Amino acid sequence: MVDVLTPAQRSRNMSRIRGKDTKPELTLRSLLHASGLRFRLHHPDLPGRPDIVLPKYRTAVFVHGCFWHRHQDCPYATMPKTRPDFWAEKFEATVVRDAAKSEELEASGWHVHTVWECELKEDAERVVTRLQNHLREVC
Repeated sequence: MVDVLTPAQRSRNMSRIRGKDTKPELTLRSLLHASGLRFRLHHPDLPGRPDIVLPKYRTAVFVHGCFWHRHQDCPYATMPKTRPDFWAEKFEATVVRDAAKSEELEASGWHVHTVWECELKEDAERVVTRLQNHLREVC
C-alpha cells in the first residue's frame, strides 16, 4: 500500500512523536509530586535514562507507551497494517532493549518499575498507590 502522505509530511508527523514529557509521564509526575514524592527526570547516568528517578529509594520508573513498547495483551498495542515485517523487527528491538536496560539497573542495585500508558488511563491513583507501597517496603 502506498503512503498517502508525502515523505516530508510523514517526516513531520514522526518528528512530533515525543520521547519524553509525554502525557502519561506528565500525569504520573503530577500525581507523584502531589503525594509528596520528589524525583529527578531522565537521569543521563543511568542505563535507559529512566523517565522518573527516586534517588532516595534507589528506584527508577519507566513510563511506557503500550504501542511502542508492546504491552502484552493490551488493546493499544496494535500492529500497523503496512510493512508489518519492519514494525515487528522494530518493536522486538525495543522490547529487548527495555529488558536489557532494566536488568542493568537491577544489577547495579536499583529497583525498576514499569508503568504502562493504559494503567494510567484506567486508574492513575492505583498506580501511584502501588509505587508508594513499594517505596515503603524499600525504606
